Amino acid sequence: MHRVGSAGNNANSNRPRKEKRLTYVLDDTDGTKHCAGINCLAVLKSSVSDGCNYLFTGSRDGTLKRWVLGEDAATCSATFESHVDWVNDTVIAGDNTLVSCSSDTTLKTWNCLSDGTCTRTLRQHSDYVTCLAAAEKNTNVVASGGLGGEVFVWDIDAAVTPLSKSSDAMEDDCSNGINGSANSIPISSLRPISSSNSITAHTAQSHGYVPISAKGHKESVYALAMNDCGTLLVSGGTEKVVRVWDPRTGSKTMKLRGHTDNIRTLLLDSTGRYCLSGSSDSMIRLWDLGQQRCVHSYAVHTDSVWALASTPTFSHVYSGGRDLSLYLTDLTTRESLLLCTKEHPILQLALHDDSIWVATTDSSVHRWPAEGRNPQKVFQRGGSFLAGNLSFSRARVSLEGSTPTPVYKEPIFTIPGTPAIVQHEILNNRRHVLTKDTAGSVKLWEITRGVVIDDYGQVSFDEKKEQLFEMVSIPAWFTVDTRLGSLSVHLDTPQCFSAEMYSADLNITGKPEDDKVNLARETLKGLLAHWMAKRRQRLGSQASANGDVLTGKDITARSLGHSRIEVDGNAENDSMVYPPFEFSIVSPPSIVTEGSQGGPWRKKITELDGTEDEKDFPWWVLDCVLNNRLPPRENTKCSFYLHPCEGSNVQILTQGKLSAPRILRIHKVVNYVIEKMVLDKPIDSVNTDGTFAPGLGGQLQHSAVGDGSFRSGLKPWQKLRPSIEILCNNQVLSPDMSLATVRAYIWKKPEDLVLNYRVIQGR
Repeated sequence: MHRVGSAGNNANSNRPRKEKRLTYVLDDTDGTKHCAGINCLAVLKSSVSDGCNYLFTGSRDGTLKRWVLGEDAATCSATFESHVDWVNDTVIAGDNTLVSCSSDTTLKTWNCLSDGTCTRTLRQHSDYVTCLAAAEKNTNVVASGGLGGEVFVWDIDAAVTPLSKSSDAMEDDCSNGINGSANSIPISSLRPISSSNSITAHTAQSHGYVPISAKGHKESVYALAMNDCGTLLVSGGTEKVVRVWDPRTGSKTMKLRGHTDNIRTLLLDSTGRYCLSGSSDSMIRLWDLGQQRCVHSYAVHTDSVWALASTPTFSHVYSGGRDLSLYLTDLTTRESLLLCTKEHPILQLALHDDSIWVATTDSSVHRWPAEGRNPQKVFQRGGSFLAGNLSFSRARVSLEGSTPTPVYKEPIFTIPGTPAIVQHEILNNRRHVLTKDTAGSVKLWEITRGVVIDDYGQVSFDEKKEQLFEMVSIPAWFTVDTRLGSLSVHLDTPQCFSAEMYSADLNITGKPEDDKVNLARETLKGLLAHWMAKRRQRLGSQASANGDVLTGKDITARSLGHSRIEVDGNAENDSMVYPPFEFSIVSPPSIVTEGSQGGPWRKKITELDGTEDEKDFPWWVLDCVLNNRLPPRENTKCSFYLHPCEGSNVQILTQGKLSAPRILRIHKVVNYVIEKMVLDKPIDSVNTDGTFAPGLGGQLQHSAVGDGSFRSGLKPWQKLRPSIEILCNNQVLSPDMSLATVRAYIWKKPEDLVLNYRVIQGR
């Protein structure tokens, strides 16, 4: 499992960040499909004959989905969204509690049949949580393991039930951990932890519940399994041994050696007598725990074994892994059959009556025939081979060309996903991102609206990137990654506030064309427009909001302690969302962030209810959106010298170094030169320090040269207006170029920019 900084989880990040980050995850679908590999599966069968059967899938896109299963189709009936990184495993505890674990270091619980609301977030692991195991009959017991080498055994009922109304160490039932309706649970409905658990309180969770810790692993844990009544737990990982525990006490009972590489998957039979293990050494081993030894080895696969599922009687095992193949093996006779081959490595298997669900690194899930009730029927078709007991035996056979023929060519049906984005490039205009997905499709995204503006189909990514190149220089105000299979756009303060554009360049009507628009500020307003509307409704319906809702004043007091603040000069339209920053409500992005309490969370922007405050959002986000304030920004100005070209007889009076906004266009510099030449007396457009400031109270404004301050009250010199060219490094500059672009692409030196001007003869 490769390690990448997750979208919202700062706990394990090597790069310290002073302020919390805000991320938004883009989606161009209707939200009913996964867009990354499927790590886990769980089947919930109806207890009544005509009831619905459900399949739960957990994905590398950070979400789980519930599918209503028909004969030959499946319909997505809910998306469970709250994890901020890959969902690695999921199990069903009891009748209707879904438990999931993630690379965001948490476990989360959900009501299986709910609309997708998280009921509790459990934080105990120090690193990615990779695997879960549940006891079929002792329905409260769930074990979790992770890369930190920790194994915890949870009483889910006790962990989920709050001890008191004030208890908030574990988040309440909202998908982002934001305190909501859970606080209104009547005291009479709270039940104490069962005394039989004999669990002592621990400072790690002020909630009062601490899971049992099974201590002994020195390295990462990748696999867990538990017997039906929850009296036996097995674990495996990078130490290459199978450890056996008593989950009731966390004590070790034995250690089984035999594998020569990481153990990736484990199964226990219902009684806890036999254990099956699959390993990166390509072997499947059958262990007799009573005899404490390996009784059979099966060389079926040619590469790592990542998934196992057994028939109810533990007579046959289905196995899949890195070699893209699904095998069925008779554990007694050692006969093996290749059931099917896939295009992607197999990550997890789930038997469902006479079929088997297969999850892979692709975003689709397939249901294949399996004859789970009577596996011997498959062997009657012929084509089986005898599994060797040495790991290289299958590899040698495949090299000799006697690879078995798959029994099944096509699945019964497929739940399709959308292709994951695997390549991206932020374009120079810093508003568009070019992406390529696993199907080879190349798309152009506008990240300030979160939409695809061009779908080029299957074209060359590099060629399209060259075609879209623009010679513009805009600061890098956001970063992007595709770890979740979609575009995650990260905003970090104060860097995110470094990019500005003129309203005219964004085609914003109703604003002066020379108004500066801060891209991050307007993007945040667009993302939180629904939240703002809900918040206004709440404030309006509460005649006396006595400290119940965070006011701008509250944030002022808090944020001033953090850093110096600049109030944006364009405050008159502070709540209006302009068209270039309107996000889709059909395919709304999800926000991933965290505030002062409760840890990271994820939620669709359309599902924010207006109750979220500084406990949930970073203070700087609220300060920007509610108070129109931006943090101090660096490098928003560009210093330069303005000299006549060599041999030019035109001279203007400039006072040394000049300074102007980075986004100032060259045609403004042209106007400045003309005005200095033509007016018969000096004008006050240059401060003594050489800063462009057109009479706007000394503010360093973008409209420094040639805007309205020169359009009124001046002599009718336009008739005599000379034609001026501006050059840099002897190259004539386009009037539409900004100073930043000239500096980046023409000047290309660390020293202050030098511009030259000359009159164009003969015009």
